[in-house]
Formats: sequence, C-alpha cells, structure tokens
Amino acid sequence: MIDVVMTLIGSDRPGLVEAVAAIIAAHRGNWVESRMTQLAGKFAGILRAELPPEAVDDAVRALGSLESRGLRVVVESGARKARPPKDASRKMVLDLVGLDRPGIVYEISQVLANSGINVEELTTNRSSAPMSGDILFQARAQVALPSSTDLAQLRAALERVGNDLMVDVRLEEPSRDAGDQDGRGP
Repeated sequence: MIDVVMTLIGSDRPGLVEAVAAIIAAHRGNWVESRMTQLAGKFAGILRAELPPEAVDDAVRALGSLESRGLRVVVESGARKARPPKDASRKMVLDLVGLDRPGIVYEISQVLANSGINVEELTTNRSSAPMSGDILFQARAQVALPSSTDLAQLRAALERVGNDLMVDVRLEEPSRDAGDQDGRGP
C-alpha cells in the first residue's frame, strides 16, 4: 500500500466526505486519518489514505474529477516513515488563551521556530468570553522539541511573548485522553 495525502476544499454541502470516501473505497483504498471542518462556508480538510500501488493513478484521476462538482482535491504521495533522528524529540502541548488580536500565531510560532521546535498539529478558535463578551483567541499545538531544548529558557521566552500579547501560554507534557487510558489508542 502507498500512503497518499490529500487536501480538500469546496463550498460546504452534504455528500462531500461520501464522494471522497467512495473513490477511495472503489480503488481498494483505506481511509487512515483525517482532519476536516467547515470554515466560513467552505469545507476544508486533510486526509491520509492507503492505496494499492496499481490503483494510485486511477484514484488520483477520479479525485480530480470532483472539481467539476465543486470540490478541489490535491493529492501528494506520503513520505515513508523514516527512522527517528538521533536527536530524538520530546512531545509537548502548548495551550494559549487570551483576547484576540492580530499577530498572536506569528509571535508564538516565531519563538518556536527560533528554538528549532516543530509544530506537528495546530488548532485555533475564536469564541465569545463568558462574562464580557470580548472575543477570545484559543490555540492548542502539539509540538516536538529537540532533546537539546532548554525547557526553562523556552518557557521564559513564551512567557515574555505571552505577557507582551496579554495571553496565557502553557507548555506541558501531553495528557492521555480518557479514551486512551491504556496507551494503546482506540
């Protein structure tokens, strides 16, 4: 099987996931993992599927035909899993919350990039604060720190930027989900 990674975008409506799933299934593929959401009236997502090598080209053509139905699909072959680097990384979770303003993601991501930290997953959202009605910005990132990272120095840098932006930033070890209590996953 070959890993393929797809990005999807189109006007939101029922049946978009089914259209992609039907093509994957018709080409003897397996839907492995995905993140999909509705944003500003658009349906957007990323998906990893496994396909038999002889079915990849036909599946890509079939996925391309979805554009005539309003769904643009870009397909890339996934990278084979590489051996972990000698400088193994430490997984952590960064949580941020504060009043919304331009530049929050840029300022925080700049600290992370300057420290050689890889953002593996990022989720952001805006919501109304319970009492004041102000707009809150919330972010959660799963990050990989090089083993050489000075954690105290990184936390201090994040705290300085957080104070400048007036947001609360926490960097912590990942907690296990309630559905993953035995460590084996679902």
